[in-house]
Amino acid sequence: MADASKALILVVDDDPDQLELVRRTLAPYFEVQTHHSALGVSNLVRNVEPDLVLLDVNFPALKGDQVVSLARRYAPQRTKFILYSASDEARLRSLARASGADGYLSKSVQGAELIQKLTAFREQSRSAPT
Repeated sequence: MADASKALILVVDDDPDQLELVRRTLAPYFEVQTHHSALGVSNLVRNVEPDLVLLDVNFPALKGDQVVSLARRYAPQRTKFILYSASDEARLRSLARASGADGYLSKSVQGAELIQKLTAFREQSRSAPT
């Protein structure tokens, strides 16, 4: 059973080192589930019902912005999709808008700053009407 006080974040990235780094950073503050492929994200979102999905943009088969469009159909309304990439900020902002993502973060955002920004995204979702 999930800890009700901790938001559940699904982190999706095909780089195992990046996944582990983000998992270790977030684990004290959030319940974290990781996934290494763009494939299967829709099913995970439907079954796990995360509060936030932190989604890499660059996958070999399917781009993260395409995954947002597909997975959103299966996600609870409260789920926020955040694009996460090393791409430059202008490109990331444009992809987030085009895909319907709720926001974006650069992979240069790490540690306490990453926790702070994800907490802010969670608070936005909690204050939304249910």
